[in-house]
Amino acid sequence: MSGARTPVGPTERGAAKQTVTISFAGFNRAWAAWIGDRLERRGHRVVYQRWDSPAEEPLVDLLRDLMLAQGRILIIVSEWYFQLGPRTHDEWNSALREVIAPDPTRFAAVSVTTVPVPTATTVLGAVELNNMGADEAERRVLDRLDLPADPLPESAEGTRRGPRFPAAMPEVWGGVPRRNTRFTGREPLLNDAYHLLQGAESGAGVVTLHGMSGVGKTQLAAEYVYRFGSEYDVVWWVNAEKRVTYRRRLAELAPQLGLSTGAEYGERLRAVRDSLRRGDPYARWLLILDGADEPDQIYDLVPTGPGHVLITSRNPEWSEHNSKLLEVPVYDRDESVAFIRRRAPRLSEPEADQLAEALEDLPLLLDQTAGWLNDSDLSVQEYIALLEGGIDQDVVKISADFPVAFQTAWSILLNKLRDTVPESVDLLRLCTFFAPGFIPVRLLKEMPHDELPEQIAGLLNDPLLWNKAINQLRQYSVVRLESHETATDEITSSGESLYLHRMVHQIVRKDMPDEDRAEFIEVVRRALAAADPRRPTDTRLWTGYAEIVPHLKHADVLQSKDPAVQSLVFNCLRYMYISGEYRAGIKLGERALKAWRKLLGENHPRIWELTHHYANLLRAVGDYQRTETIERAAVDHLREQRGEHDLDYSRAVGGLAADLRGLARYDEALELSQQLLVTYRGLLGEQDSRTQGAQNNLAVSLRLLGRYGEALNADRQTMEARRLLLRARHPWTLNSENSYATDLRLLGRYTEATSIQTKNVRENRIVMGEDRPQTLDAEHNLALCRYRTGDRAAAGPMLARVLERCERVLGEADPQTLRFATSTSCFAREHGDIDQARELGESVVARYEVMLAEGHPYIAGVRANHALVLRSVGERDHAHVLIEQSLADMTEAVGERHPWTLGCAINAAALRNLVGDPEGAAELSKQAVARATEALGRTHPLTLSARVALAADLRALRDRQQAEKVEQEALSDLAATLGEQHVHTISARSRNRPYWDFEPQST
Repeated sequence: MSGARTPVGPTERGAAKQTVTISFAGFNRAWAAWIGDRLERRGHRVVYQRWDSPAEEPLVDLLRDLMLAQGRILIIVSEWYFQLGPRTHDEWNSALREVIAPDPTRFAAVSVTTVPVPTATTVLGAVELNNMGADEAERRVLDRLDLPADPLPESAEGTRRGPRFPAAMPEVWGGVPRRNTRFTGREPLLNDAYHLLQGAESGAGVVTLHGMSGVGKTQLAAEYVYRFGSEYDVVWWVNAEKRVTYRRRLAELAPQLGLSTGAEYGERLRAVRDSLRRGDPYARWLLILDGADEPDQIYDLVPTGPGHVLITSRNPEWSEHNSKLLEVPVYDRDESVAFIRRRAPRLSEPEADQLAEALEDLPLLLDQTAGWLNDSDLSVQEYIALLEGGIDQDVVKISADFPVAFQTAWSILLNKLRDTVPESVDLLRLCTFFAPGFIPVRLLKEMPHDELPEQIAGLLNDPLLWNKAINQLRQYSVVRLESHETATDEITSSGESLYLHRMVHQIVRKDMPDEDRAEFIEVVRRALAAADPRRPTDTRLWTGYAEIVPHLKHADVLQSKDPAVQSLVFNCLRYMYISGEYRAGIKLGERALKAWRKLLGENHPRIWELTHHYANLLRAVGDYQRTETIERAAVDHLREQRGEHDLDYSRAVGGLAADLRGLARYDEALELSQQLLVTYRGLLGEQDSRTQGAQNNLAVSLRLLGRYGEALNADRQTMEARRLLLRARHPWTLNSENSYATDLRLLGRYTEATSIQTKNVRENRIVMGEDRPQTLDAEHNLALCRYRTGDRAAAGPMLARVLERCERVLGEADPQTLRFATSTSCFAREHGDIDQARELGESVVARYEVMLAEGHPYIAGVRANHALVLRSVGERDHAHVLIEQSLADMTEAVGERHPWTLGCAINAAALRNLVGDPEGAAELSKQAVARATEALGRTHPLTLSARVALAADLRALRDRQQAEKVEQEALSDLAATLGEQHVHTISARSRNRPYWDFEPQST
């Protein structure tokens, strides 16, 4: 060997540190990164050279250019290296012989494939790296490069954490689609995504791949995972098209991370997000959110932390939610040509270019068309003639997302499917009556097959025909198998879980003949009805409803007269109400009323049942005036048509009473509740669930009227009866238990209330789930119980957490959110941030003013709370005017002896003192003490607060003797009632004037 070549020839073992250029196909980037890392740890210089092979450049010239690289050239041999271009094996053999054979010492190689490669690659002397561990692979690489393989010192191994050995999977791996062995191009996008994520600060590593339907966003994300996944400890793929699916799939990560949680997915979801945020037990995680087209639905659930999030979406609005955007365009023409020739090897390069031009370089369409065209005798020119109008002269764009040619291309493809396996077209058309995306086709196989159309029954009953249809659709990339952690290989291979692209879904559905449409949609409706768990109050069955609900619209169930399908609609509405999916339920209810009035007539019995469910959902979001109009019309009609002993009439009366409670017409609501309870007892007896429900609602009316003792008795009876009739952990039983604890708290029996409510929260979490409205309500009650017992350290964080979750689940303007925000504002005023208290309080006042009519006690109450905030920031005159107005409004709304009015009076007396009216303050305090003693008793906490306040007002008038007497008696009763060391007792002893916080109640 000549001296000039020596520096770049093989090294002697132990020689100086070397330069190695690694040449690799992008597909094998993970191997290049690992090998380079092992060399750099030993002090060698590494240059990375991603191999590209543009078809227009001679392969010989490309290889000669490669020889200009520094040092030894290490080629990572795989089929990908030789397929780029694409090039034939003959081309490669010729080029290898001409360029590399004369001077093979410049090159070394490792093989990471078991697929045949050009025979002339033997000149590279590749060593095998398959089917071995990392240590042996490293030894072989070093040996092939003639570098010493001495063990590294520990200091060199521990300096940094390098890429994982590519043959080793990440510690946690789930849901990732199979690798697309025909993936082509996209190198700049893959590199840009990698650098954006790697360069992001902790908590901000979010990148969204966005673009129109069919450009290959999902395939690009999957390829990213396979190229860079070895750098992560956790790789988790999530279908993010719907919030409920996203939540459940992310929650399934909990056991994979080794997190100790209960079985309920809400609890698991919170644990997963916390684990990812902390990076414990894994800091290097990658989460892929596929199909996240509605950022508003899930942006609040995107984890933050040291890991990375990769999103695919048609929606560029992710830029508003802490995400970098990468637009995924259609293929560049050279990418299109390379892809088509890989997909359809029989086509020449010019033919591939013509086809790409005709199909506008859209990857999904290229994939499907080239797949079947390769098996067809049709020439590209003939196919393009068809696209240009040979089949359908009226081709139009059906969506801004779709190229003009797409519908015609689909007509051709459907004809091909129909000619080969006609059942595949039947299956595909059935799928379009589910929502696009994940298609639960197992529901078709699980339904009763009696009375099905002949061709559908044959498809569903014959496993061989089923698999043949599935495989035909897969062959042409019409559907893909959806990977699920819970699915076995057997289930997945039989096509139980399919993914249908939104674009394909829309085209196939539009293309369908009317007679097939009518037949197939009925099959899917019956499949959904057969899948109905039929018990929407059983939380254990909610996963079934969560799976069904997204498909109701696409199956157009509201046009069905089938009683089973209509019962499914009712059960879904009930599920949505109990689980807190109010907004979605309202939309379904509105559509159902409009459709069924036309389908069934204005006064059909099912219309009144539908009205009941719809009004429940509207009432849940605080639309009381609208629900009162709806329920009153139902009451009047049913009374006239069926009489007052009809059960549908009684149910409508119960709904009207609830509306009246929302409108603060408490006396009217109480009267209706009392009448209804008598009616149910007479018609159904004491042990019927409807009787118990009426008794529960009677207690709600009593509580709103401030008659806490009577409410307690009614709630106790309901709770005990429900434990006997239902079960201890039934949602309704738990609701009664929560109400009972609330009554105890409002009566000042704080220790008892806290004990019961602690258990109630634990069981609600198990039964209902972490973020359901009933669980949130129970946690809020427990926070207030702890606050009243003096455990402020526990109460504050609980109030903040439950408010944050309620805002996320139900929205900022929901009645439940406003109740929680009121409590949180009051706590912040006394024990936190006064600015936060003011901001939150003003927001609550504004939202109640929009939701409720002027004069409503809730508006008066939250204004009274806000007056205390103004007092705390020194705006005394403003505070005084506001509290006096609130007192007048509250008195007008609920009467002078209601606890809410008495609380306003206590606060108003304090403000009168501050603005220099001690006489007015003392007079108001005396009235409050007298009325509170009469209404609530001498030792109720509100009465005790009034007595302590009166002592302060008497001192302000210099009536020290009377003040001393009132104070000592109040302190004695406080110690006896709440305890010597209770915070209220200690505060009164320190002569801190008490204030009252208004707490809106559930109606």
